[in-house]
Amino acid sequence: MINGERVEDSIIRDEANAMRPRYEEMMQDMDPIAREIQLKEWSRENVIERTLLKQEAWKDPEPIPAEKIDEAVAAIEEQAGVHTKCVDPNARHEVETRFRLERLVNKVSSRVAKPKHKDAVEFYKKNKEQFMAPELLGAAHIVKNVDENNSEEAAKAAIEEAEQRLKAGADFAELANESSDCPGNGGNLGYFPRGQMVDSFEDIVFNLPVGATSGIFRSEFGFHIARVYDKVAAGARPLQEVEEQIIETLYREKQERAMENYIDGLKAKAKVETVKAV
Repeated sequence: MINGERVEDSIIRDEANAMRPRYEEMMQDMDPIAREIQLKEWSRENVIERTLLKQEAWKDPEPIPAEKIDEAVAAIEEQAGVHTKCVDPNARHEVETRFRLERLVNKVSSRVAKPKHKDAVEFYKKNKEQFMAPELLGAAHIVKNVDENNSEEAAKAAIEEAEQRLKAGADFAELANESSDCPGNGGNLGYFPRGQMVDSFEDIVFNLPVGATSGIFRSEFGFHIARVYDKVAAGARPLQEVEEQIIETLYREKQERAMENYIDGLKAKAKVETVKAV
C-alpha cells in the first residue's frame, strides 16, 4: 500500500522484467542471488516513486483540457489502427495522467535557475579535458573515380588533364565543380580529423602545408588532386564554442537534482506498507 493505494506485486515484477536486460549487463560480475535481490529492490523503489508522483500530479485541481486529451487518444488509436467512436476510459485516464505528470515535472523544473556565464567558466576550467578536440584539416579535392563505368586509363587521363589546367592557372574550385566526379561546393570536403577518410587519402593531405596542392595520387576510389586550405591544431575547444552546451548540461543536472529532492520529500512523507495476502 502506498498512501492507501494498493499496488499489486505484479507491477513490481513487470518493472523488474523491464529492467532486467540492461541491469544484468551492467551487473554481470555481481553474485546472481545478490543481483536479483538488488534488482527487486530497485524495481520496488521505481514503482513507489512513480506512484507517488502520479498521486501528487492528480492532486492538482486544474484540469487538463478535454480537447488535448481527445487529440492524444485519437493519435494513439490512429497509430494502433483502431477506428472507433468510443474512447476507452482507461486510455483517457492514462493520457491525462501523462499530461499531469509532465505538468508536475515542468513545475518542479521551472523553480531551478538557469546557470550563468560564471558557472560555465568554472566548469570549463575544472573539466577542460572534456573539451579536447583532435587536429582538424580543411581540404578540397578533384577526383576521377575508377569503377565499372570509368576505367583506370580514362580516369588517369582525365585527372592529368585537370592537373595541366591547374598548372596553367585554372581556379581550383571552378575546376572541381566542372571536372570532378564529386562536383559542387568547389570540391570542399570541410574540416575532418584523422581517421575519417581512407588512409591513402589522409597520408597525403595531412602531410601537406596550408595552401599547398598535391600532385596526382591514387586512393581506393580513384585518382585525386587535393588542396589544403586550413589546419586547426589539436587542443581544447574555446569556451565561447562550448559555453551554451555547458550551460544546458548544468541546467539539466540541476533540474534532475531538483526532481530527485522533490521525490525524496514525497517518500519522506509517504506511508508505504506491505500487506500480506490473506
